[in-house]
Amino acid sequence: MPPIVSTSAAAQSGAQGSGPDAASKLAPGLYVVATPIGNAADITLRALDTLTRATAIACEDTRVTAKLMGIHGIHTPFVSYHEHNAARMRPILIERMKAGESIALVTDAGTPLVSDPGYKLVRECVAEGVAVTTLPGASAPLVALVLSGLPTDRFLFAGFLPNKSSARRATAGELKNVPATLVFFESPQRLPESLADLAEILGPREAAVARELTKYYEEVRRGPLPELAAHYAEAGPPKGEVVLVIGPPGEEDTPGEADIDALLCEALTRLRVRDAAADVAARTGQPKRAVYARALELAREQPADEKPARGGGERHG
Repeated sequence: MPPIVSTSAAAQSGAQGSGPDAASKLAPGLYVVATPIGNAADITLRALDTLTRATAIACEDTRVTAKLMGIHGIHTPFVSYHEHNAARMRPILIERMKAGESIALVTDAGTPLVSDPGYKLVRECVAEGVAVTTLPGASAPLVALVLSGLPTDRFLFAGFLPNKSSARRATAGELKNVPATLVFFESPQRLPESLADLAEILGPREAAVARELTKYYEEVRRGPLPELAAHYAEAGPPKGEVVLVIGPPGEEDTPGEADIDALLCEALTRLRVRDAAADVAARTGQPKRAVYARALELAREQPADEKPARGGGERHG
């Protein structure tokens, strides 16, 4: 199958700016438009022009988008497109674009497709031969990364952290050895507990908690993970939207064979082999198969009186 190449007609049409043809129709297709993450002035001239000239604006929450459009005097009709109606709306939007309409896709704040269902619409547009272009702009992960003071040459945006502590710890273990700065979204209500989990798995890495980015109360608090965890445990959840940035691992963060053996020996005193291996793999980020194989070897060497009771696990009394 030959590679799919996007037409540039939509991109050229959206790049016309506010010249004499500003009132003309845009070329048919999907326009992925970044909107401000806080400060309403953080929107490009090209984005304003495209939002004005589009047939319709597909948005997560029409009330949120209406406020921004009202500030900039834009009266383009809205179409609701969000997680709960996306499957139903995608074929409708694609048929409209095939019929000659231009649809501008926006999110409540920032760049669409980052932690929202927009990528599925882009994917289906590509599959259906509908032109797609983007109008770049604000993005909370990049703003937080820039303000964090942490390495920016290589980073991984990992979306929202899981709700439950066990799942968060497992995620941290999986990402522990990734040689890059980590960027997460997090709920302010869960931030204290999440920082405690991350500090336990990742250790004293440098990190930054960025909140209310580009807004009046913008704040970036920097420090080692344990210190940030202690601060928010005492101060409580902060207000506003939060982005968490964590520095990459150093050489001292990579566990050696002796470290893994020590963790496994401790875990095997209270857990069965499979559970002990899973626990250590999650905490160290090491491959599960390799940790399980080593756990089997150590279990054979372990004195019988140090092995957990069959089926007992962590149960006592």
